[in-house]
Order: sequence, then C-alpha cells, then structure tokens
Amino acid sequence: MSSSSLLPDDSSVLLTTAGMQQFKPYFVGKADPKRDFGSLNTVSIQKSFRTSDIDEVGDESHLTFFEMMGNFSFGGYFKKEAILYGKEFIESIGLDIQYVTIFGGDAKTPRDEESEKIWKSLGVSDIREAGREDNFWGPTGSEGPCGPTTEIYINDMEIWNIVFNEYYCHPAGDHPKGDKSDGILEPLKTPGVDTGMGLERLTMVAQGKKNIFETDLFSSITGILPAGMDTRVKRIVSDHARGVAFLVSDGVIPSNKEAGYILRRLMRRMLVYEHILGDSYDSQTLFDIVGKEYSGFYNEINPETVRDEFAKEKDKFQKSVARGLKELERTGEIDAQSAFRLYESFGLPYEIIKELGGEKSSGLTREDFDREFEKHREASRAGREKKFGGHGLLLDTGELKAANEEELKIVTRLHTATHLLQAALRKVLGDKVHQAGSDITAERLRFDFAFDRKLSEEEIKKVEDLINDVIERNLDMGYEELLYEDAVKTGALYFEKEKYPETVKVYSAVDSKSGEVFSRELCGGPHVAHTGELVHFKITKEESVGAGIRRIRAIVE
Repeated sequence: MSSSSLLPDDSSVLLTTAGMQQFKPYFVGKADPKRDFGSLNTVSIQKSFRTSDIDEVGDESHLTFFEMMGNFSFGGYFKKEAILYGKEFIESIGLDIQYVTIFGGDAKTPRDEESEKIWKSLGVSDIREAGREDNFWGPTGSEGPCGPTTEIYINDMEIWNIVFNEYYCHPAGDHPKGDKSDGILEPLKTPGVDTGMGLERLTMVAQGKKNIFETDLFSSITGILPAGMDTRVKRIVSDHARGVAFLVSDGVIPSNKEAGYILRRLMRRMLVYEHILGDSYDSQTLFDIVGKEYSGFYNEINPETVRDEFAKEKDKFQKSVARGLKELERTGEIDAQSAFRLYESFGLPYEIIKELGGEKSSGLTREDFDREFEKHREASRAGREKKFGGHGLLLDTGELKAANEEELKIVTRLHTATHLLQAALRKVLGDKVHQAGSDITAERLRFDFAFDRKLSEEEIKKVEDLINDVIERNLDMGYEELLYEDAVKTGALYFEKEKYPETVKVYSAVDSKSGEVFSRELCGGPHVAHTGELVHFKITKEESVGAGIRRIRAIVE
C-alpha cells in the first residue's frame, strides 16, 4: 500500500502532519479497520510535512518533510501492549532507553498513572512528568482524537511518542451537548493507540551521529553542496530540497495560498541562498539526488517535473528580485515595516534584505520581521474567519462548509454536482474510478478519485458535457431510505473509507420521463430537488495529489 499524499482528505489541516492523519476515521468509528486492514491493528511509514517547523530548520533536529513510522490500534490493544512493544523494539536494534516521560495531569485531564506503573513493571526507573504542551497530543487540525502520551528518550532526544487516544476534542461551538467553550474533551467509545517515531531521528541515534544531517539520509545531498557553505544554510537547503521534491510530486504548484504558498516559501528560500552564493551550486541538481534516493520507495517522485516547476519559480523570483532591489536602493533606513513591505510587494525575502541592505538594514532583526509578518497574518486570518463565520458556520460537516443561507444554497448545488461528477467520470473513464475524498466551500468543489493517469482535454470536455446535459434535462434528485445492505445491492456508489449507519439515504438523479438513472449514491445530503438548479458546470483544474489519486476542482455558474 502506498503512503498517503501530503495533501490530506482532512480539510481541517493544510498538509499531512503525522502518520495518524489518514487513520482519524478509524479512531472515531467512521471507518472499519477490520474491513480495510483485516485487523484492529496496523503499522505504517507515512510521508509527513510540518509547516510549524520551517523557521526551526537549520538546527540539529528539525525538518519540514520527514518520514513517520508508527503502529496503531483501533481497539485491539492499549497502554500495556503499546509500551511493551516500544521497549522491545528499541532494545531489538541495540539501543538503550535513557528515560521516559508521562503526562503529569492538569485541571482538564488526570495524571497518567497507568503508564507510569507499566514502565516501572518493565524495569524503567527514570520516569519524568510533563505537562499538556509536551505530553498531550492532538488533535490534528481543529478537532479529532487526542490523548495523553508517553515518550521515549535516547541521548536527550525524543525518539518515540506513544499516544493514547482516549478522547475526542470538539472545537468551540461544536460540542454535541451544546457547550460553547473551546477544546471540550469527550471520552472515546473505543480508546486507541497512535505511535509516531521519526525515521530521521531514529537513524541519528542508531548511527551514533550528532545530528540528523550527518546521517546517510542526507549525506548524498549535503555532499554536493559547497564546502564553504555555512552549516545552517546547508541544513536548510538539504531539508527544503526534499520538501520541494515531495510537495511537487504530490501535485502542489507554487502559489500565494495554502500548500502552494508553503512550496513557494521553500523554493524561494533555496533561491535566496543560491542568489547570495552566486554560481557555486545549482539547486536543481539536488532534486535528481532526492529522486535517486527515494523513487524506489515513493514511485510518485518525478525529478523532471520538480525541476520544471522550480525553473518556473526561479524565473519569477529573479524578475521579482530585480524589481525589489531597485526599490531597496530607493528605501531609506529599513525597519520591520519597510522590510515587510518589500517582502509583500516584491517577494524580497528577509535574508536578501538583510544581506544586501548594508548599513540601511543593520538594525533589522529576524525577530522584528517575524513579528510584523505575524501581525499581517493575524489580520488575514481574522478576515478569513469573518468570511467563513469562524467556528460559527451555518453548515460544517467536514466536507461541506457554509457561513450563511446564501452560501448554503451554493454548497448544496456543488454537493449535488459531486454526485454527477463521479457518475460522469465513471462513464468516461470506466468503473475503476471511485471517490477518494472531497471538500466543498462556497467558492468551489474539490473531488479526489482513484485513477492512474492525467485526463486528456477531450476526456475533461466529455465529463463536462455529460454533466451539463444532465443539468439541461433537469433530472429529479430524490432519495429513499434503505437498510445499508439493501442500499449496496442497488448498485449505489459509496465512499469506501466511510462507515455507514444501519439505515442510509440513497440519492439518485433520475429522468422522470424515461426512468434512466444517471447517478445513484449513498449520502446524507443536502441536495437540490432538480439538476437544472446547477445552471452550468465547469471544471477549473485537474491534477495529481499522489500515486494513483487525481483531483478535480470545479464550479457551478
């Protein structure tokens, strides 16, 4: 089974930040692990990306892209077994546990005394307490499974985080009992285990290295960088080369929003150092090395595509830098506000402003620049929350989001369009197409589906034409309630990862004159009454988001 994409189905997060991301439905009972894995337990090695660590990269242990190893249980075993497995694995590779930590408890959640007793029974005596910030994990995003953790340390480095998912965290205004305070914890019906161990950190201690960049995971990359390059810069460039390669290979392209903004930030940081260092190295050669190192494990890695996207961004960057440098020359003394203006208007990064500003930028510090950046980011975030109603959305099912009645009408039309889209894709591409996720806002629908290649322009037009024909014919969009087993027997499509209730709704787009069924799908709604309400359907983008998974973005006009 392939690693999940760095672009998750979970709309509460921007990128896949941990190995448990794709397992959230199993922890809360929305998906059946026995059906999908043949067991209540599983293991994984998941590619992951943490944007919160971008500014920390350059020290001895922080990364943006990393590989997270983990073992998971959705009711098969709990604390005793998980702790024992952790200790046995560490010892099996010839390492000794230095000490462990447990959650010390607070006003919200009790101390994890059970984990302490288990560690003591296994002969571990150095057991330290920590608070919520260090030893209570989750949720990923604004809500989801979470719980106390116990961590294993070797050489003062956290190697393994064992999470006991005992609770479900509800965001503000979303608690089933109506409590409006933030972060309400509700005990999970079936507690689970989620462990995470970064491959890079484990490699470091296993190979006896002082930091992760000295391991063989990075040596081929750092080995071609100029000998005189600053150590911190080497680490940043090495990390970002991997991050860029994996993001682009999962279908991300540079932009000014969401994952595209993260990618652009990494690319431009690499380009800053390439610009400052002159012709001493070419960043693009690094992507060939990443491809050589990882394509055997991640066949979606495509160095040629990565180089092409990087070259396009380099061209934009060089033009932006040229304009920005002219403005830099005209600018007087450079403080945080003027530096941010240069960044926002011309894309001129802090590093270049500081490096080339000379005496004018001598008083500028990274801390001041970051504070100014954060001030503007908070303003943007407030604007977005106002636009979407913050946590007070009129509709938020995870898949559908609407802030008011007008947006509710739009997302209802778009939701209906996803049913027609899946049916049309199967008619054009074949029955191997099936849903892999979706996300709908008032601006667009996003539909992920299993398919192994890019769609041609002709195929995209055929899909659009089929849907617009259905819209023009104004088919009835009704539903019937059936037992789940009976609903499946009708041939209705359903999301394979979803765990459905005993009784379900089956929505069908039906021609009332001929009786022809265009689409039939298990769904909770909402939907329009007639397809003519969609007016017109348009695909705005078709792209890859991982091995064997395509994504379509579309609108109704």
